[in-house]
Amino acid sequence: MELEQIALTAVGCAKTYPDGTQGLKPTNLKVEPGEIMALLGPSGCGKTTLLRILAGLETTDAGGQIFFGDQEVTARPIEQRRVGMVFQHYALFPHMSVERNIEYGLKVQGVDASIRKKTVGELIDLVRLGGLEHKRPAELSGGQKQRVALARAVAAGPRVLLLDEPLTALDSKLKEALRDELAELLRRLGMTAVYVTHDQQEAMAIADRMAVMRAGEIIQVGDPEVLYRQPNHAFVANFLGRVNILRRNHSRTQEGLFVIGSSIFHVPTHLGQELLVRPEDIVIGEPQSDRVQGMILQRSFRGDHIQLRVRVSDQDPLVLDVSRDARYQQGDTVSIDISPTSFISAKES
Repeated sequence: MELEQIALTAVGCAKTYPDGTQGLKPTNLKVEPGEIMALLGPSGCGKTTLLRILAGLETTDAGGQIFFGDQEVTARPIEQRRVGMVFQHYALFPHMSVERNIEYGLKVQGVDASIRKKTVGELIDLVRLGGLEHKRPAELSGGQKQRVALARAVAAGPRVLLLDEPLTALDSKLKEALRDELAELLRRLGMTAVYVTHDQQEAMAIADRMAVMRAGEIIQVGDPEVLYRQPNHAFVANFLGRVNILRRNHSRTQEGLFVIGSSIFHVPTHLGQELLVRPEDIVIGEPQSDRVQGMILQRSFRGDHIQLRVRVSDQDPLVLDVSRDARYQQGDTVSIDISPTSFISAKES
């Protein structure tokens, strides 16, 4: 079956509740045709509110606009917007088979039986459910239920697919396996999709771009790698991974330098007095007189890597991620080095 690819645009959308609480500040967002956009942020940041406004389950404050392609749908209820939705618990009908669950929406719409059969067959092939057509949800694995829910959501040919934390209810090991499978399925469908999650790893694995949200507003939008490596806001840097905080005085900042121990780093003035650096971007080695000296305070084996806490002069202890085969032990003196390009600004802007 052919699925439509359209742009999805929110212009000035906000949500103020009757008690005056602002669940969403005026927000602009554009999702390109066929793109998977993740709305990412902590609980209460407004991501689900924005998703519900896109779906038509919530109304935007006066002045907000929603466009599906070139068509404004702001005043249209959900049943007139042609959206597909996937929820946390899949909401499958337990008494219906896989194929009956998938065709349900088509049947309600009065679609001809022959067309329903053709569409369901194509979707079962697309999401790899062949041989399970007559199974009921209780007989399926978590991954299979997810695929049924996804197929049902797209059966009626929605213009936009909206997913509200579809993996939240799963345990961490199953979630990781299904995350990659869902990413593949969404790309195979090729639909414009908005994916809500509070899980950074989930968003980075699934989305083409992410909109990181905090306190009812979008802080930064970009592809996962750019947001991780080049965040333009300290909240984004902290939310997408661990960071160390390094401090320099005003005069060093104005000189474009960062000095730690006997090492001098050229770090641009615009990054500010507080700098961030990720644990994996700090290089450790044998003690060298021309490098920063430190002592290992703690060594923690984490399975796929070892985490070290290293005390250095004039700074808080640094956290480093090193190879799980690294032989460094608590109490060892080591040198550390940081590439100047690894420094991130701690500014809230």
